[in-house]
Amino acid sequence: MTETSIRSEPSVGTETLDGVAGAAETARTAEESVTPGPLVSIVVPYYNPGDRLRSTIEHLWRVLNGLGMPFEIIAVSDGSTDGSQLTLDGFREDDVRRVSYSPNVGKGHALRIGLAMSSGRYVGFIDADGDISPEFLAGFIAALQSEEPDIVIGSKRHADSSVNAAPLRRLYSWTHQAIVRRLFRLDVRDTQVGIKLMERRVLEDVLPLLREDCFALDLELLVLARRFGHTRILEAPVRIDQRQDSTISVKRAWRLLLDTFGIYVRLCVRHHDGDAISSWPRLDAPAPSEPMVAVAPTSAAA
Repeated sequence: MTETSIRSEPSVGTETLDGVAGAAETARTAEESVTPGPLVSIVVPYYNPGDRLRSTIEHLWRVLNGLGMPFEIIAVSDGSTDGSQLTLDGFREDDVRRVSYSPNVGKGHALRIGLAMSSGRYVGFIDADGDISPEFLAGFIAALQSEEPDIVIGSKRHADSSVNAAPLRRLYSWTHQAIVRRLFRLDVRDTQVGIKLMERRVLEDVLPLLREDCFALDLELLVLARRFGHTRILEAPVRIDQRQDSTISVKRAWRLLLDTFGIYVRLCVRHHDGDAISSWPRLDAPAPSEPMVAVAPTSAAA
């Protein structure tokens, strides 16, 4: 099985991504090709997940294969050093594309690489650690097809969600979301759950402007999507079964907070992206009073 290696340095990450994005754009112009492309593209970023990577990818493959639609899985190693890349041997390259680079940069960087390489009509991502079952993606795809939102996101705040997390982690999450709502007035209640799915048109709008390398990319994506008018964001229930060794450090929480303020300054104060952003609607424009929420719970196998 072929693995794509991308030499990546934090200081040149944008240039590397621009090259991949250019290749993805070239691929999209070939829509008249005799061989149809995937309908669904799912990116799985990972860093030293051990054996959990193989089980997550196997589960994801079974879910997507069972839907009877063409798909691709793009597994992106964010500088992993534990040999987890080798656990993916045996998958067909057309089904599971493997990408790696070094050194470790961050989850957001891996996501940007994978999203730029995707070609499906529906594009999304899921965490590699198995805390969220890939089964939920089947419901996300059905929701995109039936309710036609711009984006479907997993939400711990959904009434039908089930979350097994330590109290400290819950406190971090609640505090961050309160800050997000205060700064950006996004019409969602939870931006950081590691499972999302969107229409390609949304990705094509926001991808050139994504800059986050770490955990705040989820937030950056949603803020930019709203700026482009993609305001139909459907919050769907999830079940999160966090492992005993799954923790969030103070350092990571602090980094997420700093990156959140960084997004606010860049997009809302300094307008570093120039006319592309300054001509968009203001973030403090009146927003709907209630977020778009999926009513029926999405079932998932254990």
